[in-house]
Amino acid sequence: QVQLVESGGGLVQAGGSLRLSCEVSRSIFSSNAMAWYRQAPGNQRDLVAAISRAGITYYADSMKGRSTISRDGAKSTVYLQMNSLKPEDTAVYYCNADRRTRATWAWGQGTQVTVSS
Repeated sequence: QVQLVESGGGLVQAGGSLRLSCEVSRSIFSSNAMAWYRQAPGNQRDLVAAISRAGITYYADSMKGRSTISRDGAKSTVYLQMNSLKPEDTAVYYCNADRRTRATWAWGQGTQVTVSS
């Protein structure tokens, strides 16, 4: 059973920063590209950043230049450092497999990010 446990969200003022973490089942972490997604109320779940097994990164235009995705094999954890946050970044953030490379697993609970203006 795949486990995805997101954490690190919270309430932050516009311009602030947050670092999200996602603990991933060790059995699958090293063999899969991982990604962060976000979903605001009434919207679809969008891919915002991804990282391959080799560490090659991808960012959606909405996050480019303001965020950094990374992964730590020893901890089976993927991170998303977000800077210069904007109110429109408010959403629930999830991690999962990079859906461009394989089907996603069951979703975790996500972590809420709220950016106040």
